[in-house]
Amino acid sequence: MLRFLIRRILFSLLVLWIIATAVFFLFFVASPGDPARVFAGRQATEETVAAVRRSLGLDRPLYQQYWDYLSGLFQWPPDLGTSFINQEPVLNTIVQRLPVSLSIALGAAVVWLLIGIPIGILAATKPRSLADRTATVIALAGLSMPTFVLGMLLFNFFFFQLTKAGFPIFPAGQYVPFVENPFEWARHLVLPWLTLALVFAATYSRLTRGSLLEVMGEDYIKTARSKGLSERTVVLKHGLRSALTPIVTLFGLDLGALLGGTIVTERIFGLPGLGALAVQSVTTQDLPVIMGTVLIAAFFVVVANILVDLAYAVLDPRVRLS
Repeated sequence: MLRFLIRRILFSLLVLWIIATAVFFLFFVASPGDPARVFAGRQATEETVAAVRRSLGLDRPLYQQYWDYLSGLFQWPPDLGTSFINQEPVLNTIVQRLPVSLSIALGAAVVWLLIGIPIGILAATKPRSLADRTATVIALAGLSMPTFVLGMLLFNFFFFQLTKAGFPIFPAGQYVPFVENPFEWARHLVLPWLTLALVFAATYSRLTRGSLLEVMGEDYIKTARSKGLSERTVVLKHGLRSALTPIVTLFGLDLGALLGGTIVTERIFGLPGLGALAVQSVTTQDLPVIMGTVLIAAFFVVVANILVDLAYAVLDPRVRLS
């Protein structure tokens, strides 16, 4: 296990290096604009732009710029550069926005697992029944509903209409830190959680159903039943454990992507997360912040994949890490 973990970490560092290199050349080499001009402002004189170029190190050879950029990433704390707009370290800006995206992604993940997996188990244990057909209809409805449409519907009814009627149950456009007030933290995030969870739960219910149906036909399931075990024990202890393998794979990818920012959901509900930061940075052409958000999103995806690989050995004893 330790050797496997070391190999995965080294491979992940290689992936992060490739992504960092691609991001550097994409924004500082292939980009048509001049980073020094963006940093100095459109009204700056040529002398000011030249001074900014020297202060940013953009007048040095490309390989020196690349080495400084790369060495800054692999130090602690990482140096992601300085924002062109507020001239603050990019890492500080991301750290300020990170709790919002973490709260949205983790909370939504818990909700969609609590909805999707039980529905999938119910549909798999009673195939072609009314419960199975109802779960199929619900899943298809969820898969057909884009996130921005569902978010706007929830925002319009549960925020706008209820507030207009004098029942401001679900506020929007604000984030309350968990350490300040856990209840208000959850109240401000219920609608974003539901927006993401209802869409993702549809996928997880169908995946759980299909995976569990396949597992329930295996020989070891028949052996467990022949031993006189209850159907609940057979399904939950023996069948579901193996059926969760593809679900864990998808969950790691989805959660890793969401931790990098939920752009649509954050924009709809006015939450200042990494997604909103990315949109703002693209609008203002703040290249260091864009690069920083891309690298942070890649980091979360890489870490999620490592955790998924480790979870395989825990969930499925047939998996052997060599």
